Amino acid sequence: MKSPLRPQRARGAGTEQADANEQGWFVDEMGEEDSHSQEAYPAEQGGWATASVGAVANTVAVIRWTAWVLLVSGPLLGLLALASQPSVTAAPPPAVQRSRGAEGQAGPAGFAALYVTAYVAAGQGTESSLSPYFPDVRDLTLSAKPGSQKAEQAAAVRVKQMSAGYWSVTVAARIPPTRGSKTNESASNTAEEADQPAGNALRYFQVPVKEAGSGALVAVALPAEVSAPGPGASPELDYGLAAPAQSSDAAVKTLQGFLGAYLTGGSDDVDRYLAPQTHLSPISPAPYKQVQIVQLAEHGTDEPGSNWPAGKALPDRAQRQLLVTVDATGTDAQTRPLTYAIALEARAGRWEISSLAAAPALKTVPATAGQEGEAP
Repeated sequence: MKSPLRPQRARGAGTEQADANEQGWFVDEMGEEDSHSQEAYPAEQGGWATASVGAVANTVAVIRWTAWVLLVSGPLLGLLALASQPSVTAAPPPAVQRSRGAEGQAGPAGFAALYVTAYVAAGQGTESSLSPYFPDVRDLTLSAKPGSQKAEQAAAVRVKQMSAGYWSVTVAARIPPTRGSKTNESASNTAEEADQPAGNALRYFQVPVKEAGSGALVAVALPAEVSAPGPGASPELDYGLAAPAQSSDAAVKTLQGFLGAYLTGGSDDVDRYLAPQTHLSPISPAPYKQVQIVQLAEHGTDEPGSNWPAGKALPDRAQRQLLVTVDATGTDAQTRPLTYAIALEARAGRWEISSLAAAPALKTVPATAGQEGEAP
């Protein structure tokens, strides 16, 4: 029987011992026992194996502490880098250009119309009703009877920009005339009524409107009644001369069917006349019972339909811009003329409605026109 304690082997015998160990491990894997391998393993545990575990533990500790140092120092280094960068002053945002067109005038126009409506109805003891529009109304005393006059309609008909944030707005108001007391004698009534405006005529008031900051608007004075503004020049449309609708024009058939379905809600379906990308719904309830195409005007020609005579093949995607006038007879048997700006597009040999424009096309005007910001 071999002793469990074995003297330390000489350095020269290490190679033989390693071979024996390898053989021992091989036998162990095969399920055989080898006493030499069992005795050699404890010795190796106390030698290089134990030393290797300690070295690994030290390495792991070093890595762990290094990671902690990097984790803690990372934000500090980032802050130091930011502090060391030169300061950069951000460029100011571009100034917003205020529109001088109709959109920029919508606020002053609506404000002035409301102001005139309140002004016409105001009277003695109700001066404060004007304070939302005219802050200096506290210095005003009215003598008229409150409510003796009322503006049945009021709308801005002219807007002129005087300077940045300052407009002169002309408001048209329909004000019924004031009648004399029924208790007065007939002669007195006749005299009083002679001094009043005849009928239900429009009256015009000029209102100075100023922007007061944060989008607020104020009137800088009481309205000034003025004469009616003169008529403006008629704009030139971007269509040729109008001509009676011709049944030989294939577009007339499409227009007749479409407008009939659109305005009268007849048996025809509006969609059958529309191009694939167009979506329109008929007016409901239908205001008319009959529609008749009266005349056409076409962009680019004084003879509507001349470019597409009967029998001529229609190439797909061919287009036409038309100004169409119709006579529409209402359910009350009254006939009204209506005008529509309509675009047509050819597909599969027939004309289809590609769009119902919001307004007729105008000829191009010089860039300098309309700089005063006036609205007709």
